[in-house]
Amino acid sequence: MSFILLLAFLFFVGSLTGWGLELVYRRFVSQKKWVNPGFLSGPYLPIYGFGLVLLYLIASTEPYFDFGNPILEKLVLFAVMMLGMTIVEYIAGIFCLKYFKLRLWDYTDRWGNIQGVICPLYSFLWSILGAIYYFLIHPHILRSLEWLSRNLAFSFFIGFFYGVFLMDLTHSTRVVLAIKKFANQQQIILHYEEIKERIGQYKESRLIKAGFIFRMWMDNPFSRFLKDTYETTKGRITDLTDGLRESFQMADPNGKAPSDDKSVDPEVRKR
Repeated sequence: MSFILLLAFLFFVGSLTGWGLELVYRRFVSQKKWVNPGFLSGPYLPIYGFGLVLLYLIASTEPYFDFGNPILEKLVLFAVMMLGMTIVEYIAGIFCLKYFKLRLWDYTDRWGNIQGVICPLYSFLWSILGAIYYFLIHPHILRSLEWLSRNLAFSFFIGFFYGVFLMDLTHSTRVVLAIKKFANQQQIILHYEEIKERIGQYKESRLIKAGFIFRMWMDNPFSRFLKDTYETTKGRITDLTDGLRESFQMADPNGKAPSDDKSVDPEVRKR
């Protein structure tokens, strides 16, 4: 049971920390503005949660990396971490691309990319994160487990996190399925980041204020808030897809998507 609690704790920490890292990266490096990363509404990224769990499991196998050279052992360990994280990223990206018809991130402009989902640059960054984890976090994992065993009340916060996470996942999946339906109809791949940006512009043009965590303190039950948020978001998606459909029809009377539309993946136009 303690091992399961440890993995749950690592997923919890990894999801929150990864969300913070992505938020800062997008604000100061890539997009130069505050953008909520991922397709969930709350402050967590599951891919980083799975990644932290994977890094812990790989680091725990360090005794098997016995080559008689400590430097070589560490390099091989970090290479395995990089490979593992890249596989996780590839599986998540391809799943969303093939099943949901959504491109959550796009590396097509990066050298050596594979299907725009993974690339050498970000794989290298994964190895750096793996090294940071190994030297700064992994030595304290067992100590954290001991602390958890002596402070079981903290398990309540972990349970609260998973409760909110599952409700958010259900809500966000419904929205993504609405987008998938439109993408299947048009036989296209949509860029989720651009969709979010357009929805943000929609909200700003109508002075609509969005919230998630702070809405939990409203008078209405949280479940009702999730339902209302879904219905509102569904309406925004409908408006967005109607606009896209009109632009498609203006560009092509047959209703096919124009090749120069930025929200369409030009490489993928088949079911």
